[in-house]
Amino acid sequence: MTNKRKSSPDPDVNSIAEDTKEKKRSSSPTPKKVPANNKQGYKWRLVIEGPPDPVTGERTQIPRVRDTINEVKAACKAEYDRLAAGIDTKKAKKTTFAEAASEWRKEYIKTISKDATLQNRDKAIKLLTRYIGNSAIGTVTKKHYQGVIDKMGTVGYPVKDKENSGKFIYKPYAINTIKSTHSVAGMIFEWAIKEGLRKDDPTEDAIIKEKALTVEEIEGDDLEASYLERHELESFLNAVMSHGFERDLETFYLLAFSGLRSGELCALKWSDINFDTTMLRVTKTLYSPKNNMRIYELTPPKTTGSIRSFNIDLSIIKLLQSYQEQQIKIHNRYKEQFDDHHTKNFVFCRPNGYPFHPTNVIERMERILKYTNITKHATPHIFRHTHISMLAEAGVDIANIMKRVGHDDAKTTTKIYLHVTKKMKLDDVNKINIQFGDLLKMNQSTLL
Repeated sequence: MTNKRKSSPDPDVNSIAEDTKEKKRSSSPTPKKVPANNKQGYKWRLVIEGPPDPVTGERTQIPRVRDTINEVKAACKAEYDRLAAGIDTKKAKKTTFAEAASEWRKEYIKTISKDATLQNRDKAIKLLTRYIGNSAIGTVTKKHYQGVIDKMGTVGYPVKDKENSGKFIYKPYAINTIKSTHSVAGMIFEWAIKEGLRKDDPTEDAIIKEKALTVEEIEGDDLEASYLERHELESFLNAVMSHGFERDLETFYLLAFSGLRSGELCALKWSDINFDTTMLRVTKTLYSPKNNMRIYELTPPKTTGSIRSFNIDLSIIKLLQSYQEQQIKIHNRYKEQFDDHHTKNFVFCRPNGYPFHPTNVIERMERILKYTNITKHATPHIFRHTHISMLAEAGVDIANIMKRVGHDDAKTTTKIYLHVTKKMKLDDVNKINIQFGDLLKMNQSTLL
């Protein structure tokens, strides 16, 4: 009689099973703490395996960072579900970047009010299309896109070399052009994700390499070329007095003693100037891409910091008051003969009331410069930098200078401010030498 024994689980098998279970458990991604600038001092980061790219077949990862473990898990799951269900593989392979950019533009144009903004976006689209226009929107990889950014900063675009028989040479794009183009690319790829044409944005983490300055470039950085020094400003204003046309005097004195941009100057209305308080208000800029007298647009300034009010010198106020009186007479004469007067109350305008455009200010300035000994490359914008230097020399602190000029470029403002104040310190030493030179010489003779 066989003694049947009840089989019992093999302890070795159980231990293997448990080990396997633990391994499975440990292989699943777990949230990890990462330092963060919040109350608790950390957040939770989780990286999970995403569905393979339906276009390229490559593995993907989904990283997310949230305040709590539950939040980060939910965020990863939501992204996984979206990627798993949201890609239109056939359309992603068929749609080119150029076609996607065109579709994105149709939506984007509904969200903006400035033609200038759209023009800048169009330039970026044209540039991107040159590099990846024929590539399927779903197949552009991070490596591919990084290569585009690198080429823009190194190879650039062909230009004729005037000094070498008109042969073509390649010139890298300006860093600001690359940055704005990169921004537009990001918006287009985000649109593609929303439309189910791809799962990720290849522009993320792209590196825009700033061009390193050489010693020659650093030492050759002539900051004084960006503004007019006192004797140069005096030379220009004297030329305006002697050779200026109608309204040149008011235009260039106001530019020099206000720091206005030429677009802001052309958009000024008489309601923006308070003759009693000597306050000038800046709330708009004039934009005219076609440079047509009757076709223009008044838009808000580029940044909120550019919306500002500030005092102007009483002599400028009196100059403008006199100019307004003359303008009223000119407009009345026009109205007597014609019935198409553009009554919009612009400060700098034609007899028919239509405002002058910034290009007109440039042309007037180029004409005046011929009567001066100024050799610097000067455009109306130089008066903005000149005004910054004047304020710095007058002892106005940098914070108030930035408020007065609209704080559009803190870097440039700071550079000019520091340059002028440093120069003033050197002048202080010279002033001491002039006033107390005899004492210094006496001390030197004593030492000898």
